[in-house]
Amino acid sequence: MLEICQKKHMLLGLTLLVALTVCVLIIESRLDISGPARKPQFVIENNSTCWLREKYSVIQECHKCSEFDLVSRSLGVCVHTKYKEVLRCNDSGEIVIKSCDRIVAIDQKNFVHFEVCCFVFGLFTYFLSFARHRILSRRTHQKLERQLNRT
Repeated sequence: MLEICQKKHMLLGLTLLVALTVCVLIIESRLDISGPARKPQFVIENNSTCWLREKYSVIQECHKCSEFDLVSRSLGVCVHTKYKEVLRCNDSGEIVIKSCDRIVAIDQKNFVHFEVCCFVFGLFTYFLSFARHRILSRRTHQKLERQLNRT
């Protein structure tokens, strides 16, 4: 079936599939279709909740806990999500360490890397098969020329 498709039609189909994939990814990233909204319950060190009542500034963005924190369990926030964020409450000046969830961002990053690797691998195999096709066509053409020259 694919043998009878023209190159233009195959490229058009491939382009439409890539465009559809990009559109679906954009729509999925914008919409939350995970079900009823659930407020994430993050673990907070020292039972401080000033970040819920006051404005706060982020001292350190959400980052992975160190191996020492994970093994020694010195920070309770590192036990659950293995990521922590350091905040400073503006009014009270209190510094709070809370756990955070970086899974979505990391999953998106890993998915994009996977898609890029698949695209590069697909291009490589396309060019490899294109070159092989040209070599085989040339050999067939040379074989026909030799057979025609003999007679």
